[in-house]
Amino acid sequence: MKQLHALLAALALVVALTPATPASAATSLAAPPDIPLANVKAHLAQLQTIANANGGNRAHGRPGYLASATYVKDRLDAAGFTTTLQAFTYNGATGYNVIADWPGGDPGDIVMTGAHLDSVTAGPGINDNGSGSAAILEVALEVSRQALRPTKHLRFAWWGAEELGLRGSRHYVNTLPAAERAKIKAYLNFDMVGSPNAGYFVYDGDDSDGVGAGPGPAGSAELERVLQSYFTSIGVPTRGTDFDGRSDYGPFISAGIPAGGTFTGAEGTKTSAQAQLWGGTAGQAFDRCYHRSCDTTANIDDTALDRNADAVAHAVWTLGTAVPPQTVWADTFETGTPAWTADPDGTDTATSGQWERGDPEPTSSSGAKQLGTTVSGVNALVTGRLAGSGAGAHDVDGGTTSIRSPEIALPSGGPLRLTLAWYLAHGSNSSSADFLRVRIVGGGGATTVLSQAGAATDRDGAWSTATADVSAYAGQSVRILVEAADAATASLVEAGVDDVTITRP
Repeated sequence: MKQLHALLAALALVVALTPATPASAATSLAAPPDIPLANVKAHLAQLQTIANANGGNRAHGRPGYLASATYVKDRLDAAGFTTTLQAFTYNGATGYNVIADWPGGDPGDIVMTGAHLDSVTAGPGINDNGSGSAAILEVALEVSRQALRPTKHLRFAWWGAEELGLRGSRHYVNTLPAAERAKIKAYLNFDMVGSPNAGYFVYDGDDSDGVGAGPGPAGSAELERVLQSYFTSIGVPTRGTDFDGRSDYGPFISAGIPAGGTFTGAEGTKTSAQAQLWGGTAGQAFDRCYHRSCDTTANIDDTALDRNADAVAHAVWTLGTAVPPQTVWADTFETGTPAWTADPDGTDTATSGQWERGDPEPTSSSGAKQLGTTVSGVNALVTGRLAGSGAGAHDVDGGTTSIRSPEIALPSGGPLRLTLAWYLAHGSNSSSADFLRVRIVGGGGATTVLSQAGAATDRDGAWSTATADVSAYAGQSVRILVEAADAATASLVEAGVDDVTITRP
């Protein structure tokens, strides 16, 4: 019923997020399907039946959970997925994750979609989280029905023991070899997507709301935009929800994997403004049966469940079938080749914290200032990579520090996009005179592609992603100039840049 809107939104998103899409390949983008609500509800009915037959719940270590995992695995096996029932132990009981891989796609570029399958012991857990489990199961089955041939590798997961502290997803991420973790480029999480007094929340990947935790790992903002684009296409407004660590995205974020997802609300109370935005009842919980015996098939809002199931499909199809961009030039700063030049014009005034390539040591002052982690590998461009005796020992002091890339020959014709990861951290003694700035210089001019000023508030370091259209420089030789400054009164300033890439069709 919403295929045309979803297709248009998917096409727009892929153009925006993956500029390198050859004309011959772009036509292979498949339309995200409309997921039948009746099919999703049929899975919920099965989970309810399983709970009824097993003491009223589907909790970790109880027979109802294993029966639920078996139901999901059997459907996926029959649909042609390669499935694994991954066992783990917690509180003296055996739990299980169901992991399902769809054949094909780039094995080094995995889009993973997950939901927790367990309930609390108090009830059958149909909204929490039969709803997310049923939605992603039906999307996976639709992948099979359409014999989808994605460009990315698709993996689905149903987690055990989430209700006891994300035990199943934590076991999966922590036992996955580092090389395999690095292949997961996106994790989408769907936990409670049919709340009876529903809200429409999308995880705040870029921390644009400025609430609670900071942004997700670099790439999370793109996942947020993909999901938002679906709801925009059907005229449903969304609001951000914080990465507060309460669901299975947590272990993935901790491992530096970009994450996103949707959420329709739990025990929190719907405000008057939210009721005006989405309908429903103000002053009442989004889900009055949260973690209670009344969380049954009667505890579902069909409209919210239908919309969110379609949003799952939209994200899987949009991300999974996107054609990767062609890389024109890139530097992850792992080898030092090509070399960047510090203080290229001989005009720097900073007395410490000069830009250098290296493995940064973490510092903290009222929160993380220099990050000890990079976006990829072990090296990045950082302002004084050593920690020293304290956070202020090797931060930027005394003025400006700069570093410039080698010459980059850009091809002529067609669009070009610059992407980079960055952070600027500062103490509350900072001011708007402090900054991180990135410019592309060529053809007798310069274009600022990133400018972040300081402020008289504490700002902790967190990797974010910036993109810029640099098509105006096609056919020219350019350089990338990165600058940071502690430019007024002495203040604590740290900055980093990683994974600089220029792409084109």
